[in-house]
Amino acid sequence: MSEQAIWDVAIVGGGIVGAATLYKLQQRDPALRILLLEKEHALADHQTGHNSGVIHSGIYYKPGSYKARNCVEGRRELVAFAKQHGVKHDICGKLIVAASADELPRLEKIYNTGVANGIEGMERITAGQVKEIEPFCEGVAGVRVGCTGIIDFRGATEKMAELACGINPLSRVSLGEAFHTIERDGEVSVLRTSKGEHRARLTIFCGGLHSDRLARADGVAVKERIVGFRGDYYDLTEQGKHKVKHLIYPVPDPRFPFLGVHFTRMTDGTIECGPNAVFTFKREGYGRTDFDVKDTLDALSYGGTWKLFMRNMGYGINEYRRAFSKRLFLRTLQRLVPSLTMDDIRPGRAGVRAMLLGTDGNMVDDFRIERVGNHIHVLNAPSPAATAALAIGAHIADMAK
Repeated sequence: MSEQAIWDVAIVGGGIVGAATLYKLQQRDPALRILLLEKEHALADHQTGHNSGVIHSGIYYKPGSYKARNCVEGRRELVAFAKQHGVKHDICGKLIVAASADELPRLEKIYNTGVANGIEGMERITAGQVKEIEPFCEGVAGVRVGCTGIIDFRGATEKMAELACGINPLSRVSLGEAFHTIERDGEVSVLRTSKGEHRARLTIFCGGLHSDRLARADGVAVKERIVGFRGDYYDLTEQGKHKVKHLIYPVPDPRFPFLGVHFTRMTDGTIECGPNAVFTFKREGYGRTDFDVKDTLDALSYGGTWKLFMRNMGYGINEYRRAFSKRLFLRTLQRLVPSLTMDDIRPGRAGVRAMLLGTDGNMVDDFRIERVGNHIHVLNAPSPAATAALAIGAHIADMAK
């Protein structure tokens, strides 16, 4: 194979982190020949395209953490990118609402975390001010975060890839091409896929739900394992849509690694309610009864999974009950918007979150990106990775230098 046929960089995974990495690398060095491989026939077809569409502010994350720094920087850059390139978005702001007095200390802690993280446009608001902004929402107090918004993450992903390939027409996005194996041949890596073979000087893995498997296939000793959690959404019907104007979030329970069921006005005007969080028997399973033998065995043969289950047994059972009961889901929604009825909601879509789970049963909270020789692995990129994608891409580009 000729020297010309060797890619400077190969990226495995066409979610928003993979596309942002392609874009950042190509921006920094227009001469680079970069190949992005995506096994589906469209970019952003899994976590990126199934998330809540929220541009996160960075208010929840531990000050100084990689998540906090990259969410704030990435959000600002993402909004500027969307404005410049016509990606559908709206900086509509959100409310974090305390439904009862016992949640007020946690609400204050969230506000103080936002201050420490340099979040702009925040303000404490009273119950009356909550009602002024969201007339159907009930709470004792709230925090308004003005810099939060919504965006078409699929559109953003596609635009990043399009711009990168516009910088260098020799770079390429290959859809419908699944990665199989990789081996080193001197200073070059040989990637074998469903469509053939590619050689690259640097390979970057942005595998999302399969990041642990890709790392192990590359000989990386990863003790943790990806465990998938499905999140189900309901949509407000035409008769219920007027009850939510922006984004409404509960005060999250610190015992669990999720933000709780919330209300999101999407870029297409629909109002989504959710998601819950239930263990999924298929990493890319978006239906309530989806099942995959390999995915199930991987999760249930891992000690960390059972430690997580035992520690959160009551929470997990309640989440499963709610996944199959519209009435129970409604009851959760009514905690913030009491006037909602069964006729106001209808089943919507679902997404699956990749959570890197430690052997002790604890979620790996921060982003994790590791380099092994001429290979870089994005091992853990949970929410707010989509918001932070451009900052993550810049960090990977720094590592790639």
